[in-house]
Amino acid sequence: MANILAVGIATLDIINTVESYPAEDEEVRALSQRQARGGNATNTLVVLSQLGHHGCWAGVIIDEPDVQLIKQDLASFNIDFSACTVLNSGKMPTSYISLSKESGSRTIVHHRDCPEFSFTDFQKIDLQPFDWVHFEGRNVDETLNMFKWLKQHYPDLPFSLEVEKPRANIESLFDYPHFLMFSQQYALAKGYETASALLQALPTTISASCTWGELGAWAINNANIVSSPAYPPANIVDTLGAGDTFNAGLISALLQQKTIKQALTQACQLAGHKCGQLGFANLING
Repeated sequence: MANILAVGIATLDIINTVESYPAEDEEVRALSQRQARGGNATNTLVVLSQLGHHGCWAGVIIDEPDVQLIKQDLASFNIDFSACTVLNSGKMPTSYISLSKESGSRTIVHHRDCPEFSFTDFQKIDLQPFDWVHFEGRNVDETLNMFKWLKQHYPDLPFSLEVEKPRANIESLFDYPHFLMFSQQYALAKGYETASALLQALPTTISASCTWGELGAWAINNANIVSSPAYPPANIVDTLGAGDTFNAGLISALLQQKTIKQALTQACQLAGHKCGQLGFANLING
């Protein structure tokens, strides 16, 4: 349906499933361990691929053994990574994840020896074929340059920004995208006790969403706030990537010209379905 570029990272995820999250200084046995490709931008692309779209990833690839698993997984979903910068030294970002069977929570320790994707590299991408560009909210200074360049050279190309973490000066990016996707983590860090409180504090020209875990999600468009309940599965299996799945559902619905209410509901349903299964494979037909 649509051609979508996502700018961000891919990671190697090493996931240990435990009965319940251990206390400090406690030793527990893992019920299972698996390795998988992760990273917000690439997670979103993998879901968009299953929704019928064509995805392209712009990020940094380190030419080292761990990248093979990442490449193979992306290729299995027909994700194009030819726009990536390839480096010979460093290490692919790696997340060590403890997944609690009891609560479904995931606790992450992240290590990286990999530079961010640069504005210089972004300028080299031919954006003519794309219908939407999605950005992770990271690398703020370089991303701001990308936004300004996009507005100047491709004023009609819609793009979105995921705002997951309260990174320094990330608010400088808010006036540029067509859609902002906030997390509960960001809202709480900024002192907002509800999703609607955050959205109401934004300038009226901004369209945005904010997820709020088991309570669902809220969105604002033309100063009008709508909401959707969460759609939890009967059994929570794996919440890792639920937010990225939500973002994919939202982007897909917006590209299909659905109303903001319809888009929000579709995104919440998709995220709930994701929480009921391990990983991302067969998400739509599983």
